[in-house]
Amino acid sequence: MSETTVQTAAHEAARVRHDNLSGAGFVVAAAVGFTVVSVLVKALGQTEIDVFQITVIRSVLGLCLLLPLFWRARLVPWRTQHLKIHLARAGLGGTAVLTGYYAFMKLPLAEVTSISFTVPLFVTVAAVIFLGEIVGWRRWSATAMGFAGVLVVASPFDGAVELATLLPVGMAVCIAFSVVLLKRFPARESQLTMLFFFLVISGLMAIGPAISSWHQPSTDEWLLLGGVAVMGLISQALVIRGVRLGEASFV
Repeated sequence: MSETTVQTAAHEAARVRHDNLSGAGFVVAAAVGFTVVSVLVKALGQTEIDVFQITVIRSVLGLCLLLPLFWRARLVPWRTQHLKIHLARAGLGGTAVLTGYYAFMKLPLAEVTSISFTVPLFVTVAAVIFLGEIVGWRRWSATAMGFAGVLVVASPFDGAVELATLLPVGMAVCIAFSVVLLKRFPARESQLTMLFFFLVISGLMAIGPAISSWHQPSTDEWLLLGGVAVMGLISQALVIRGVRLGEASFV
């Protein structure tokens, strides 16, 4: 092996490490944002506003926030050569939002958060199967320990498992596969387009039930809904950035 080849391999390894750490940083920041969202949704759970209305309002406000960015980038967000991937990812994301919001409303925040730690397990497995990523024993060990902790929290062997307890697991599966789909996009695909399809599809998934049970929000409720929309959009953008930058199984 020539010296040039060794230097190239070392440079590539250093680049991968840098991208992984940078990607993980974005995802950690997103986790903080999603924590804030979960608290706001929990607070809205004490009102007459349901998960469908929250999802629709989040989508509408999120699209309003994106409009100046579309204009600045001269972007027509629905023009894409990867429509099927967008629709699949947005459908999974919308399902994750609806199941997650419902779980946050019905279960203790700590329990839902703990169960959501199954996301790395599903992402790791999916990354190996569908992306061909190589996962070492350290990542597998960390994933296994996290999954063991989830089993302790969920206590599936102590009797009947409540439906509400299964919803965070469904949320985790949907998030995991949406993460894998992010890696299927080429580097040139706009992040704004990804956000656009996610907001539109998730809003359409919830609009029917939301209209039938619509509750006019008060001023305080609008503030909570605005917080969900802003923090949700920022966190989603951070996740997309982080996952596209690093290896899915690492971030």
